[in-house]
Amino acid sequence: MRYIHKNDIYTVLHYSGQIMEAVGFMCLVPVIVDLIYGEANAHWYILVGLFSIVIGYLINQNIASETKNIRLKHGMAISSFAWLWAALMGGITFELVTNIGILNGIFESMSALTGTGVTMYNDVEILPQSVLFFRAFQQWIGGLGVVLMIIGVITRPGAATMKLYKSEAHEDRLKPSVKNTLRKTLKIYFIYTIIGIILYVIAGMPLFDSICNTFSTISTAGMSIKNDQMGFYNSDLIYIISMVLMILGATSFLTHYKMVKTKGRAIFKDVQFKTMIAIIAVSFIIIYATSNIIPMHSLFAIVSAVTSTGASIDTSQVMGTWPIFPCLILAIAMIIGGSSGSTSGGVKLIRAILFIKGIIRRVKESLSPEGRIIPIKISGVTISDKEVYESGNYIALYLIFIIITWSIFCLLGYDPFKSLFGVISLQGNVGLDLGIITNSLDPILKVAAIGNMWVGRLEIFPILVTLAGIYKFIKK
Repeated sequence: MRYIHKNDIYTVLHYSGQIMEAVGFMCLVPVIVDLIYGEANAHWYILVGLFSIVIGYLINQNIASETKNIRLKHGMAISSFAWLWAALMGGITFELVTNIGILNGIFESMSALTGTGVTMYNDVEILPQSVLFFRAFQQWIGGLGVVLMIIGVITRPGAATMKLYKSEAHEDRLKPSVKNTLRKTLKIYFIYTIIGIILYVIAGMPLFDSICNTFSTISTAGMSIKNDQMGFYNSDLIYIISMVLMILGATSFLTHYKMVKTKGRAIFKDVQFKTMIAIIAVSFIIIYATSNIIPMHSLFAIVSAVTSTGASIDTSQVMGTWPIFPCLILAIAMIIGGSSGSTSGGVKLIRAILFIKGIIRRVKESLSPEGRIIPIKISGVTISDKEVYESGNYIALYLIFIIITWSIFCLLGYDPFKSLFGVISLQGNVGLDLGIITNSLDPILKVAAIGNMWVGRLEIFPILVTLAGIYKFIKK
């Protein structure tokens, strides 16, 4: 039986053409900053932007009449391609403006878009302001998702919107209509962004830095515009503001929406939010009791890890000197990640909760009289066996991808623990590093790392479906 037909390719290309046009406009935004600072790089942004717009337009014009109704498999393929195309256009831009090299440029772009935040630049403070802004803007766009940000603005309501919404691993709805859900989500995201910028300015941070750092923290991306990371500002107030923004970004947008409706009460009823705070508190106590790391620095790192932000007060070289045990705690937090339906990465808190509850249920049923069935409930809602099973499957698959890339690191002679920490960070779209993910990384590992960031951001299955579809189409 053939699962992939010619019309499927037309459908994917049609919607991908629209995405390509939108990505082109995204590449034009830094032109404003370039002109403000007189950096004379505007032509490169315009060149790449127009290229993406023209290619997308031509695809739309030539195959629009061949399209059919979109299905979930199409949405998954469109999302998978969208992230690669956005990373490619961003990578070409970075290469043209800064001569970083095309592979490093694509790595940088994928890192920004997926909210990973690891950089290939050895010195970010010598970069043009337009490049620093473009990296921050990519993080902000990628926080919600490239596809979601686009369809929230330009797409009409309908089945296509729903399929694209699901394709980036989103299920929660704030409103019955997906279109209205996206609009409401964008509104919440924008409001928090404005608040973050204002708070940073009040705390004494320059306006440009405030914009870039807000884009970076609310999107839980963490890519810094300073070589010394957030430690450059040497301000506890700025650290606290950053942690608040990170936690807000890692909290489900559905919870934010309910919080407004219930005057703040909903956030204290959200199991994911309560679990996230508990993980932060317990991890901080453990690290405080077992190491000599400055408390504010360790707390900041824990919040950054569990929210998958990757921002830090210390540089990766300094963190590389930390004891192994605190780093192990951070690695576990990075695997767990933040809330489902937020900007964060990792396996997501809800999956971790279901996984643990599934284990507990299995033990209880083994000890109970034969035939007894113990339901799993979260916030009073009974969870189906299918959801528990799918959570376990996803976590297993997630760890398999980590092991594969880690094995390549070890094969090429990299430090086993530091490389494991780095791969966990890449897969979880975090960005914390112990000094191993740098410009000097082996090209093979850079390609593998790009794959991990891509897979982690789209939560694996869309990419597997896309690759399987390509294989089936070629095989026919």
